[in-house]
Amino acid sequence: MPPLPDPSDVSERDAALAIVRRLRAEGHAAYFAGGCVRDELLGVDPKDYDVATDAHPDTITKLFTRTAEVGASFGVVLVREFGPTVEVATFRTDGPYSDARRPDHVEFSTAEKDAHRRDFTINALFIDPLADDPDSRIIDHVGGVADVNARVLRAVGDPNARLAEDHLRALRAVRFAAKYGLSIDPGTADAIREQARELAGVSIERIGDEVRRMMAHPTRARAAQTITDLGLDTPIFAEHLPDRPLITLGRLDERADAMTALGAWSHDRIGAPVLSASGAAGFGWRSALNLSGDEARDYARTLDFAGTVLRDWATLGVAGRKRLASAARADEGVRLLRAIDADAAARYGSDVRALARDGVGLAPAPVIDGDALVERGFRPGPGFGDLLDAVYDAQLEGRVISADDALALARELAPAHGVAIA
Repeated sequence: MPPLPDPSDVSERDAALAIVRRLRAEGHAAYFAGGCVRDELLGVDPKDYDVATDAHPDTITKLFTRTAEVGASFGVVLVREFGPTVEVATFRTDGPYSDARRPDHVEFSTAEKDAHRRDFTINALFIDPLADDPDSRIIDHVGGVADVNARVLRAVGDPNARLAEDHLRALRAVRFAAKYGLSIDPGTADAIREQARELAGVSIERIGDEVRRMMAHPTRARAAQTITDLGLDTPIFAEHLPDRPLITLGRLDERADAMTALGAWSHDRIGAPVLSASGAAGFGWRSALNLSGDEARDYARTLDFAGTVLRDWATLGVAGRKRLASAARADEGVRLLRAIDADAAARYGSDVRALARDGVGLAPAPVIDGDALVERGFRPGPGFGDLLDAVYDAQLEGRVISADDALALARELAPAHGVAIA
Protein backbone atom coordinates (compact mmCIF):
# COMPACT_ATOMS: atom_id res chain seq x y z
CA MET A 1 0.00 0.00 0.00
CA PRO A 2 1.38 3.48 -0.89
CA PRO A 3 2.85 5.41 2.07
CA LEU A 4 0.74 8.07 3.75
CA PRO A 5 1.65 11.69 2.94
CA ASP A 6 2.13 14.12 5.81
CA PRO A 7 -1.38 15.61 6.40
CA SER A 8 0.10 18.95 7.48
CA ASP A 9 1.62 19.51 4.05
CA VAL A 10 -1.02 18.18 1.65
CA SER A 11 -3.04 20.14 -0.89
CA GLU A 12 -6.58 19.04 -1.65
CA ARG A 13 -5.43 17.75 -5.02
CA ASP A 14 -2.68 15.71 -3.40
CA ALA A 15 -5.17 14.35 -0.86
CA ALA A 16 -7.51 13.31 -3.66
CA LEU A 17 -4.59 11.75 -5.53
CA ALA A 18 -3.61 9.77 -2.44
CA ILE A 19 -7.18 8.48 -2.19
CA VAL A 20 -7.14 7.43 -5.84
CA ARG A 21 -3.85 5.61 -5.30
CA ARG A 22 -5.24 3.75 -2.27
CA LEU A 23 -8.40 2.71 -4.12
CA ARG A 24 -6.47 1.62 -7.20
CA ALA A 25 -4.03 -0.37 -5.07
CA GLU A 26 -7.05 -2.28 -3.76
CA GLY A 27 -8.24 -3.06 -7.27
CA HIS A 28 -10.90 -0.39 -7.69
CA ALA A 29 -11.49 2.09 -10.48
CA ALA A 30 -11.06 5.64 -9.19
CA TYR A 31 -10.88 9.01 -10.95
CA PHE A 32 -11.13 12.72 -10.32
CA ALA A 33 -14.69 13.72 -11.18
CA GLY A 34 -17.03 16.62 -11.80
CA GLY A 35 -16.17 20.24 -11.14
CA CYS A 36 -12.43 19.81 -10.64
CA VAL A 37 -12.16 18.17 -14.08
CA ARG A 38 -14.21 20.93 -15.67
CA ASP A 39 -12.11 23.63 -14.03
CA GLU A 40 -8.79 22.04 -14.97
CA LEU A 41 -9.85 21.74 -18.61
CA LEU A 42 -11.12 25.33 -18.67
CA GLY A 43 -7.89 26.63 -17.16
CA VAL A 44 -9.43 27.52 -13.79
CA ASP A 45 -7.83 26.59 -10.48
CA PRO A 46 -10.24 24.08 -8.86
CA LYS A 47 -11.46 24.96 -5.38
CA ASP A 48 -11.99 21.33 -4.42
CA TYR A 49 -11.44 17.84 -5.75
CA ASP A 50 -13.95 15.00 -5.83
CA VAL A 51 -13.20 11.34 -6.42
CA ALA A 52 -15.54 8.88 -8.16
CA THR A 53 -15.02 5.14 -7.77
CA ASP A 54 -16.64 1.73 -8.21
CA ALA A 55 -15.93 1.00 -4.53
CA HIS A 56 -19.12 0.97 -2.45
CA PRO A 57 -19.45 3.17 0.66
CA ASP A 58 -18.86 0.29 3.09
CA THR A 59 -15.65 -0.54 1.26
CA ILE A 60 -14.51 3.09 1.34
CA THR A 61 -15.05 3.32 5.09
CA LYS A 62 -12.98 0.15 5.58
CA LEU A 63 -10.10 1.40 3.43
CA PHE A 64 -9.85 4.78 5.17
CA THR A 65 -9.87 5.39 8.91
CA ARG A 66 -11.11 9.01 8.95
CA THR A 67 -14.43 9.13 7.13
CA ALA A 68 -17.94 10.56 7.45
CA GLU A 69 -20.92 9.01 5.67
CA VAL A 70 -22.78 12.23 4.84
CA GLY A 71 -24.64 10.67 1.93
CA ALA A 72 -24.04 6.95 2.08
CA SER A 73 -27.48 6.18 0.62
CA PHE A 74 -26.37 8.16 -2.44
CA GLY A 75 -22.90 6.65 -2.37
CA VAL A 76 -21.10 9.68 -0.90
CA VAL A 77 -18.42 9.47 1.80
CA LEU A 78 -16.15 12.24 3.08
CA VAL A 79 -12.56 11.10 3.51
CA ARG A 80 -10.20 13.07 5.78
CA GLU A 81 -7.34 10.59 5.79
CA PHE A 82 -4.74 12.96 4.38
CA GLY A 83 -5.69 16.31 5.86
CA PRO A 84 -8.09 18.07 3.44
CA THR A 85 -11.61 16.66 3.22
CA VAL A 86 -12.35 14.97 -0.09
CA GLU A 87 -15.77 13.79 -1.27
CA VAL A 88 -15.60 10.22 -2.55
CA ALA A 89 -18.67 9.03 -4.45
CA THR A 90 -19.56 5.62 -5.83
CA PHE A 91 -20.49 5.48 -9.53
CA ARG A 92 -24.27 5.43 -9.69
CA THR A 93 -27.43 5.78 -11.73
CA ASP A 94 -30.34 7.78 -10.40
CA GLY A 95 -33.95 6.74 -10.01
CA PRO A 96 -36.93 9.08 -10.55
CA TYR A 97 -36.83 12.61 -9.13
CA SER A 98 -40.30 12.75 -7.53
CA ASP A 99 -39.56 16.00 -5.69
CA ALA A 100 -37.72 17.61 -8.64
CA ARG A 101 -34.66 17.93 -6.47
CA ARG A 102 -33.02 14.58 -5.68
CA PRO A 103 -33.49 11.00 -6.88
CA ASP A 104 -35.87 8.73 -4.96
CA HIS A 105 -33.19 6.04 -4.99
CA VAL A 106 -29.88 5.24 -6.65
CA GLU A 107 -28.17 2.15 -7.94
CA PHE A 108 -24.42 1.73 -7.94
CA SER A 109 -23.11 1.30 -11.46
CA THR A 110 -20.25 2.15 -13.82
CA ALA A 111 -18.37 5.31 -14.73
CA GLU A 112 -20.21 5.52 -18.06
CA LYS A 113 -23.66 5.29 -16.46
CA ASP A 114 -22.57 7.75 -13.79
CA ALA A 115 -21.58 10.26 -16.47
CA HIS A 116 -24.96 9.95 -18.19
CA ARG A 117 -26.91 10.81 -15.02
CA ARG A 118 -25.09 14.15 -14.52
CA ASP A 119 -26.48 17.57 -15.45
CA PHE A 120 -24.17 19.10 -18.07
CA THR A 121 -21.52 17.53 -20.27
CA ILE A 122 -18.76 19.73 -18.88
CA ASN A 123 -19.58 18.35 -15.41
CA ALA A 124 -19.69 14.72 -16.55
CA LEU A 125 -15.99 14.17 -17.28
CA PHE A 126 -13.43 12.13 -15.37
CA ILE A 127 -9.66 12.45 -15.14
CA ASP A 128 -7.40 9.50 -14.51
CA PRO A 129 -4.62 11.27 -12.58
CA LEU A 130 -2.40 8.18 -12.75
CA ALA A 131 -2.54 7.75 -16.53
CA ASP A 132 0.86 7.72 -18.24
CA ASP A 133 -0.59 8.54 -21.66
CA PRO A 134 -2.01 12.09 -21.83
CA ASP A 135 -4.44 10.95 -24.54
CA SER A 136 -6.08 8.48 -22.15
CA ARG A 137 -6.09 10.82 -19.16
CA ILE A 138 -9.57 12.27 -19.87
CA ILE A 139 -12.49 9.85 -19.70
CA ASP A 140 -15.38 11.23 -21.71
CA HIS A 141 -18.65 9.33 -22.20
CA VAL A 142 -20.85 12.31 -23.13
CA GLY A 143 -18.95 14.53 -25.56
CA GLY A 144 -17.90 16.88 -22.82
CA VAL A 145 -14.38 17.49 -24.14
CA ALA A 146 -15.75 18.78 -27.43
CA ASP A 147 -18.09 21.09 -25.53
CA VAL A 148 -15.25 22.35 -23.33
CA ASN A 149 -13.18 23.09 -26.45
CA ALA A 150 -16.15 24.81 -28.11
CA ARG A 151 -17.03 26.55 -24.83
CA VAL A 152 -20.60 25.30 -24.97
CA LEU A 153 -22.84 24.40 -22.03
CA ARG A 154 -25.00 21.44 -23.00
CA ALA A 155 -27.30 19.21 -20.95
CA VAL A 156 -26.40 15.54 -20.84
CA GLY A 157 -28.87 13.64 -23.01
CA ASP A 158 -32.41 15.03 -23.30
CA PRO A 159 -32.29 18.59 -21.89
CA ASN A 160 -35.98 18.55 -20.95
CA ALA A 161 -35.46 15.37 -18.93
CA ARG A 162 -32.36 16.76 -17.22
CA LEU A 163 -34.11 19.98 -16.22
CA ALA A 164 -37.27 18.19 -15.09
CA GLU A 165 -35.20 16.16 -12.63
CA ASP A 166 -34.16 19.34 -10.81
CA HIS A 167 -35.51 22.68 -11.97
CA LEU A 168 -32.69 24.53 -10.20
CA ARG A 169 -30.45 23.26 -13.01
CA ALA A 170 -31.80 26.13 -15.10
CA LEU A 171 -30.09 28.62 -12.76
CA ARG A 172 -26.98 26.46 -12.53
CA ALA A 173 -26.80 26.63 -16.32
CA VAL A 174 -26.90 30.42 -16.14
CA ARG A 175 -24.20 30.53 -13.46
CA PHE A 176 -21.86 28.14 -15.27
CA ALA A 177 -22.33 29.86 -18.63
CA ALA A 178 -21.61 33.30 -17.15
CA LYS A 179 -18.73 32.23 -14.92
CA TYR A 180 -16.86 30.30 -17.61
CA GLY A 181 -17.79 32.40 -20.63
CA LEU A 182 -19.79 29.63 -22.29
CA SER A 183 -22.63 29.82 -24.77
CA ILE A 184 -25.68 27.75 -23.87
CA ASP A 185 -26.51 25.06 -26.42
CA PRO A 186 -29.71 26.10 -28.27
CA GLY A 187 -31.52 22.89 -27.33
CA THR A 188 -30.64 23.37 -23.67
CA ALA A 189 -31.64 27.06 -23.80
CA ASP A 190 -34.99 26.16 -25.38
CA ALA A 191 -35.65 23.61 -22.66
CA ILE A 192 -34.87 26.22 -19.99
CA ARG A 193 -37.34 28.66 -21.56
CA GLU A 194 -40.01 25.97 -21.89
CA GLN A 195 -39.66 24.96 -18.26
CA ALA A 196 -38.89 28.41 -16.80
CA ARG A 197 -42.20 28.61 -14.92
CA GLU A 198 -41.27 25.42 -13.04
CA LEU A 199 -38.51 27.35 -11.25
CA ALA A 200 -41.26 28.94 -9.16
CA GLY A 201 -41.64 25.59 -7.43
CA VAL A 202 -38.02 25.54 -6.24
CA SER A 203 -37.41 26.73 -2.68
CA ILE A 204 -36.38 30.36 -2.30
CA GLU A 205 -33.41 29.19 -0.23
CA ARG A 206 -31.95 27.29 -3.19
CA ILE A 207 -32.78 30.04 -5.68
CA GLY A 208 -31.31 32.70 -3.41
CA ASP A 209 -28.10 30.74 -3.00
CA GLU A 210 -27.63 30.45 -6.77
CA VAL A 211 -28.33 34.15 -7.37
CA ARG A 212 -25.96 35.15 -4.56
CA ARG A 213 -23.19 33.10 -6.16
CA MET A 214 -23.83 34.78 -9.50
CA MET A 215 -23.85 38.26 -8.00
CA ALA A 216 -20.63 37.61 -6.05
CA HIS A 217 -18.76 36.80 -9.30
CA PRO A 218 -17.32 39.40 -11.72
CA THR A 219 -19.49 37.96 -14.53
CA ARG A 220 -22.62 39.05 -12.66
CA ALA A 221 -23.90 41.32 -15.45
CA ARG A 222 -23.87 38.51 -17.98
CA ALA A 223 -25.62 36.21 -15.51
CA ALA A 224 -28.34 38.80 -14.85
CA GLN A 225 -28.88 39.38 -18.56
CA THR A 226 -29.11 35.65 -19.21
CA ILE A 227 -31.70 35.26 -16.46
CA THR A 228 -33.89 37.76 -18.30
CA ASP A 229 -33.15 36.36 -21.76
CA LEU A 230 -34.21 32.86 -20.68
CA GLY A 231 -37.38 34.03 -18.94
CA LEU A 232 -36.21 33.07 -15.46
CA ASP A 233 -36.78 36.54 -14.02
CA THR A 234 -40.54 36.11 -13.65
CA PRO A 235 -40.45 32.90 -11.60
CA ILE A 236 -37.67 34.33 -9.44
CA PHE A 237 -39.02 37.84 -8.82
CA ALA A 238 -42.71 37.40 -9.73
CA GLU A 239 -42.31 40.04 -12.44
CA HIS A 240 -40.65 40.42 -15.81
CA LEU A 241 -37.67 42.73 -15.50
CA PRO A 242 -37.45 45.62 -17.97
CA ASP A 243 -35.08 44.94 -20.84
CA ARG A 244 -32.66 47.75 -20.05
CA PRO A 245 -28.87 47.68 -20.48
CA LEU A 246 -27.14 46.52 -17.29
CA ILE A 247 -24.69 49.40 -17.35
CA THR A 248 -24.23 49.87 -13.61
CA LEU A 249 -23.92 46.15 -12.93
CA GLY A 250 -21.40 45.85 -15.74
CA ARG A 251 -19.29 48.72 -14.39
CA LEU A 252 -19.22 47.39 -10.86
CA ASP A 253 -15.84 46.74 -9.27
CA GLU A 254 -14.98 43.03 -9.42
CA ARG A 255 -14.43 43.06 -5.65
CA ALA A 256 -17.99 44.22 -4.92
CA ASP A 257 -20.01 41.77 -2.88
CA ALA A 258 -23.34 40.21 -3.74
CA MET A 259 -25.48 42.77 -1.90
CA THR A 260 -23.75 45.64 -3.70
CA ALA A 261 -24.34 43.83 -6.98
CA LEU A 262 -28.04 43.54 -6.14
CA GLY A 263 -28.05 47.30 -5.56
CA ALA A 264 -26.48 47.87 -8.96
CA TRP A 265 -29.02 45.56 -10.58
CA SER A 266 -31.82 47.48 -8.84
CA HIS A 267 -30.44 50.71 -10.25
CA ASP A 268 -30.33 49.29 -13.77
CA ARG A 269 -33.77 47.78 -13.43
CA ILE A 270 -35.36 51.08 -12.45
CA GLY A 271 -33.46 52.99 -15.12
CA ALA A 272 -32.74 56.00 -12.90
CA PRO A 273 -30.67 56.65 -9.79
CA VAL A 274 -31.96 54.69 -6.80
CA LEU A 275 -31.69 57.20 -3.99
CA SER A 276 -32.75 54.87 -1.20
CA ALA A 277 -33.46 51.25 -0.50
CA SER A 278 -37.15 52.11 -0.19
CA GLY A 279 -37.04 53.32 -3.78
CA ALA A 280 -36.05 49.81 -4.84
CA ALA A 281 -38.37 47.97 -2.49
CA GLY A 282 -40.67 46.94 -5.32
CA PHE A 283 -37.99 44.61 -6.60
CA GLY A 284 -38.59 42.36 -3.60
CA TRP A 285 -35.03 41.13 -3.18
CA ARG A 286 -35.51 40.06 0.40
CA SER A 287 -38.51 37.81 -0.10
CA ALA A 288 -37.55 36.54 -3.55
CA LEU A 289 -34.00 35.59 -2.59
CA ASN A 290 -34.56 34.78 1.08
CA LEU A 291 -32.10 37.43 2.22
CA SER A 292 -31.12 37.29 5.85
CA GLY A 293 -31.65 40.30 8.08
CA ASP A 294 -27.96 41.18 7.82
CA GLU A 295 -28.00 40.85 4.03
CA ALA A 296 -31.09 43.03 3.74
CA ARG A 297 -29.43 45.69 5.91
CA ASP A 298 -26.24 45.54 3.84
CA TYR A 299 -28.26 45.94 0.65
CA ALA A 300 -30.22 48.88 2.10
CA ARG A 301 -27.18 50.62 3.56
CA THR A 302 -25.27 50.36 0.29
CA LEU A 303 -28.11 51.86 -1.73
CA ASP A 304 -28.76 54.55 0.87
CA PHE A 305 -25.09 55.53 0.95
CA ALA A 306 -24.85 55.96 -2.83
CA GLY A 307 -28.16 57.80 -2.93
CA THR A 308 -27.19 60.18 -0.12
CA VAL A 309 -23.95 61.12 -1.85
CA LEU A 310 -25.70 61.69 -5.16
CA ARG A 311 -28.54 63.69 -3.62
CA ASP A 312 -27.17 65.43 -0.52
CA TRP A 313 -23.36 65.51 -0.50
CA ALA A 314 -23.10 69.13 -1.60
CA THR A 315 -25.34 70.30 1.28
CA LEU A 316 -24.01 68.08 4.06
CA GLY A 317 -21.94 69.81 6.70
CA VAL A 318 -18.54 68.60 7.87
CA ALA A 319 -20.01 66.35 10.55
CA GLY A 320 -22.57 64.87 8.17
CA ARG A 321 -19.93 64.11 5.58
CA LYS A 322 -17.63 62.50 8.11
CA ARG A 323 -20.41 60.38 9.54
CA LEU A 324 -21.40 59.18 6.08
CA ALA A 325 -17.82 58.43 5.08
CA SER A 326 -17.39 56.37 8.26
CA ALA A 327 -20.73 54.60 8.06
CA ALA A 328 -21.19 50.85 7.76
CA ARG A 329 -20.92 49.69 4.14
CA ALA A 330 -19.23 52.94 3.05
CA ASP A 331 -16.60 51.00 1.07
CA GLU A 332 -19.25 49.01 -0.77
CA GLY A 333 -21.34 52.15 -1.18
CA VAL A 334 -18.40 53.84 -2.92
CA ARG A 335 -18.13 50.89 -5.31
CA LEU A 336 -21.80 51.29 -6.21
CA LEU A 337 -21.45 55.07 -6.46
CA ARG A 338 -18.47 54.71 -8.80
CA ALA A 339 -20.47 52.41 -11.07
CA ILE A 340 -23.42 54.86 -11.15
CA ASP A 341 -21.50 58.15 -11.49
CA ALA A 342 -17.71 58.06 -11.65
CA ASP A 343 -17.43 61.87 -11.47
CA ALA A 344 -19.53 62.03 -8.31
CA ALA A 345 -17.40 59.27 -6.80
CA ALA A 346 -14.22 61.16 -7.64
CA ARG A 347 -15.52 64.35 -6.01
CA TYR A 348 -16.57 62.38 -2.96
CA GLY A 349 -13.13 60.76 -2.70
CA SER A 350 -11.32 64.08 -2.96
CA ASP A 351 -13.49 65.65 -0.29
CA VAL A 352 -13.09 62.71 2.08
CA ARG A 353 -9.31 62.72 1.74
CA ALA A 354 -9.30 66.41 2.67
CA LEU A 355 -11.54 65.76 5.67
CA ALA A 356 -9.24 62.99 6.84
CA ARG A 357 -6.33 65.46 6.91
CA ASP A 358 -8.08 68.26 8.83
CA GLY A 359 -6.43 67.47 12.15
CA VAL A 360 -9.58 65.89 13.62
CA GLY A 361 -10.01 62.84 11.41
CA LEU A 362 -13.07 61.09 10.02
CA ALA A 363 -14.10 59.08 13.06
CA PRO A 364 -12.13 60.02 16.20
CA ALA A 365 -13.06 58.48 19.53
CA PRO A 366 -15.57 60.71 21.38
CA VAL A 367 -13.90 62.88 23.98
CA ILE A 368 -16.91 62.30 26.24
CA ASP A 369 -19.53 59.56 26.36
CA GLY A 370 -22.89 58.89 27.93
CA ASP A 371 -21.47 57.37 31.10
CA ALA A 372 -19.38 60.48 31.69
CA LEU A 373 -22.44 62.72 31.32
CA VAL A 374 -24.48 60.57 33.72
CA GLU A 375 -21.66 60.80 36.28
CA ARG A 376 -21.95 64.58 36.00
CA GLY A 377 -25.68 64.61 36.68
CA PHE A 378 -27.21 64.36 33.22
CA ARG A 379 -30.36 62.25 33.32
CA PRO A 380 -30.89 59.79 30.43
CA GLY A 381 -34.13 60.29 28.54
CA PRO A 382 -35.61 60.48 25.02
CA GLY A 383 -33.27 63.27 23.92
CA PHE A 384 -30.10 61.91 25.53
CA GLY A 385 -28.81 60.20 22.37
CA ASP A 386 -29.48 63.27 20.27
CA LEU A 387 -27.53 65.37 22.75
CA LEU A 388 -24.55 63.04 22.52
CA ASP A 389 -24.78 63.19 18.72
CA ALA A 390 -24.78 67.00 18.78
CA VAL A 391 -21.69 67.08 21.00
CA TYR A 392 -19.91 64.55 18.80
CA ASP A 393 -20.81 66.54 15.68
CA ALA A 394 -19.16 69.56 17.28
CA GLN A 395 -16.07 67.44 17.88
CA LEU A 396 -16.04 66.27 14.24
CA GLU A 397 -16.22 69.92 13.18
CA GLY A 398 -13.32 70.90 15.45
CA ARG A 399 -15.47 73.04 17.78
CA VAL A 400 -14.94 70.62 20.67
CA ILE A 401 -11.43 69.44 21.45
CA SER A 402 -11.38 68.34 25.08
CA ALA A 403 -13.70 66.64 27.53
CA ASP A 404 -14.17 69.98 29.28
CA ASP A 405 -15.27 71.56 25.98
CA ALA A 406 -17.69 68.69 25.40
CA LEU A 407 -19.16 68.94 28.92
CA ALA A 408 -19.67 72.68 28.59
CA LEU A 409 -21.44 72.26 25.24
CA ALA A 410 -23.60 69.45 26.62
CA ARG A 411 -24.75 71.69 29.47
CA GLU A 412 -25.55 74.43 26.98
CA LEU A 413 -27.54 72.15 24.63
CA ALA A 414 -29.27 69.98 27.23
CA PRO A 415 -32.46 72.11 27.57
CA ALA A 416 -33.03 72.13 23.81
CA HIS A 417 -32.91 68.32 23.82
CA GLY A 418 -35.09 67.96 26.89
CA VAL A 419 -32.30 66.51 28.99
CA ALA A 420 -32.43 67.35 32.71
CA ILE A 421 -29.33 67.90 34.82
CA ALA A 422 -29.34 67.14 38.53
